Amino acid sequence: MGILMTWLGRPCAVRTLRAARDLLETAAPLKTDCGRLCEKACCQSDESGENGMQLFPYEEVLYQRTSEDFPFRLIPDNSVRKGGVRLVCEGRCLRELRPLACRLFPLRLRVFFDELGAHAAADPEIDPRAWALCPLAEQERLNALDPSFLSAVNEAGALLVKNLFHLEFLVREQAMLDEARRL
Repeated sequence: MGILMTWLGRPCAVRTLRAARDLLETAAPLKTDCGRLCEKACCQSDESGENGMQLFPYEEVLYQRTSEDFPFRLIPDNSVRKGGVRLVCEGRCLRELRPLACRLFPLRLRVFFDELGAHAAADPEIDPRAWALCPLAEQERLNALDPSFLSAVNEAGALLVKNLFHLEFLVREQAMLDEARRL
């Protein structure tokens, strides 16, 4: 997208992002702490210490300062989009500061278009990156998850696909994950 479009669209993208994050503020995959099942595997660093969560477009503006309760760093990551950013943390955070990708995990949003490609919708699915570490993903059934979590993910997806920046991000991420599955 051009510089002007980016500059003009940024405030709306950030508002949409905040609304989606708010929907998932207290929602969790299980009614109990799912981190007890896997010893918080999704919050642990890999051997490189560089793993983290890809931020949605403009989500980095919400991370201008670190705090003692949530130490992190932002790393350029163009794997999904040019100018993308990944947040790498130390495995502990304040729940209200979690990136949207953490709030969605172990799910991701799969985008669908109508016949004419004029309308988009998003459905939650198990994130293939979760299979290696999340016992909930191993079951590969959404019905193992708390219905209120699924509802919040659905609502967040409905918001995100209405914003061009987030829709493009979700479509590119989906293409990248689908390609990785084929290999």
